[in-house]
Amino acid sequence: MKPWTTLATAPAPDGHALILQQRDDEFVIRVAGQVLMSSRMHGSERAMAQLALDPAHPKPQPRVLLGGLGLGHTLRALLDALPPRAIVDLAELIPAVIEWNRGPLAHLARAPLSDPRVKVHAADVRKLLAPRAFDAILLDVDNGPTALTSAKNGALYSEAGVHALHEALTARGRLVVWSAGPDERFLKRLTQAGFRAEAKEVPALASGKGSRHVLFLGVRS
Repeated sequence: MKPWTTLATAPAPDGHALILQQRDDEFVIRVAGQVLMSSRMHGSERAMAQLALDPAHPKPQPRVLLGGLGLGHTLRALLDALPPRAIVDLAELIPAVIEWNRGPLAHLARAPLSDPRVKVHAADVRKLLAPRAFDAILLDVDNGPTALTSAKNGALYSEAGVHALHEALTARGRLVVWSAGPDERFLKRLTQAGFRAEAKEVPALASGKGSRHVLFLGVRS
């Protein structure tokens, strides 16, 4: 099998290295020897955008917060579905991931960072939370409620973190959280914070085959 070519490395918040690699037309980002994301597996990321937008109550100028850039697929799916006057605040903690999406990864999702509707913030997504600021919040941060690259990310999914997310949404606002697997405790936490919450299994691959991921949907009552 053809070996992987390392294109770049960058420090992760926990001290490990993020490694960007390519093999033929596939790209992966690894941390601590594990694949954090792959260009072959973006079915669940695109499903996030579909869940985040409420077809029953469309808005001409919605404001959306996306935490986590990844390989750009979730952002691209959002932009394809949002109206021209929408605003998307993108929070990405690791500056190198932003640089890679403007460089060798840009073609994967048709250069979403070049869209004028996107405001890029090289910051923790929690710093952007403000009362009733967003119509939808999408979190594709780390490995979901079970943090992989940084233990500090666990605070985002804690009781206090979920409450802050709830307060940052407008009426009927939607929270969508990506997770590598199920987490009953997190689902209960969403309900206790005031969300109408459910967990949905979605295919990891765009083809609908193979492994599955979990999306948590919380709607502010």
